[in-house]
Amino acid sequence: MFQEVIFANPSYLWLMLIIIPCIMWYLIMNNKSQAILKISSTKGFGNRFSFWSKIRPILLVFRVVAIILLVLAIARPQTVDISTKTKMNKGIDIVMAIDVSSSMLAQDLKPNRLSALKKVASNFIDDRINDRIGLVVYAGESYTKTPITSDKGIVKKSLLDIFYDGVIEDGTAIGMGLATSVNRLKESMSKSKVIILLTDGVNNSGFIDPKIATELAIEYKIKTYTIGLGSNGNARAPIGILPNGEFQYGITKVEIDEDLLKEIAKNTGGIYFRATDVKRLQDIYNEINKLEKTEIEEIKYYNYNEKYRILVLIAFLLLIFEWIIKNTIYKSFI
Repeated sequence: MFQEVIFANPSYLWLMLIIIPCIMWYLIMNNKSQAILKISSTKGFGNRFSFWSKIRPILLVFRVVAIILLVLAIARPQTVDISTKTKMNKGIDIVMAIDVSSSMLAQDLKPNRLSALKKVASNFIDDRINDRIGLVVYAGESYTKTPITSDKGIVKKSLLDIFYDGVIEDGTAIGMGLATSVNRLKESMSKSKVIILLTDGVNNSGFIDPKIATELAIEYKIKTYTIGLGSNGNARAPIGILPNGEFQYGITKVEIDEDLLKEIAKNTGGIYFRATDVKRLQDIYNEINKLEKTEIEEIKYYNYNEKYRILVLIAFLLLIFEWIIKNTIYKSFI
């Protein structure tokens, strides 16, 4: 009955201290309440004491217990049943725009930039439980790999299927990648719309100026986080194709248009990040994950079950029992 009991008015428990003066008063007045008979010898009475005289202190026990129960009752012991109703607000719609130009095969991130990105992005998708996610890939041109969907399995499979295969023209069309992403989100009814645009180069292709694409993102209230991927200095990257069709690697300078990426992020309300290694890339996605939280509304219902009534009843019975015994059995000498 008293498992997980709380007190609504715990300050009243200090009233327990009243027990101390009650006991002291009983001890002081106990001897004065007894009649004294002086005789020369008690030999004729033997050494036996009456049973009722032995248990006489039970009256004090009844009263003390009754006081304790009444104080506990005043403090209002109660149990609480808590039921929770969770309401998910509409999630965030996110488009991940991924650069798939040949430079993404550079090996400054192991095994290469694209493979490292896919692993980190896959973990990010797993964390966005209540959101819809889409994929846009771009190089010299861009296209939608996966429309925004709540099916994370489809998104992750599409992500793993991203390779540089030379199907689309090589280059870095940042403006087109951003514009395609905006096009995917412009009809979204979600309260929050986000683009995560990643590149390792400079805008050198496409027929849409990045500034025009940025204005479109602003118009449709789409926040854009931009990520520049690549180490500082030089990196081993593809510089040509061998006769057997494989890439020829050489040392190239890492060039990222950070000013453009900063401008896109700033104008759309996002943030620019620079990832120079896998750990930093993971940290960036973790930070974006924290920045873009899906709101969850939790409503709790409390059902209080009062326990003081039984305590008052027991205390009342004890006081009645004490009064009956005091005025019957012990009436002659109390």
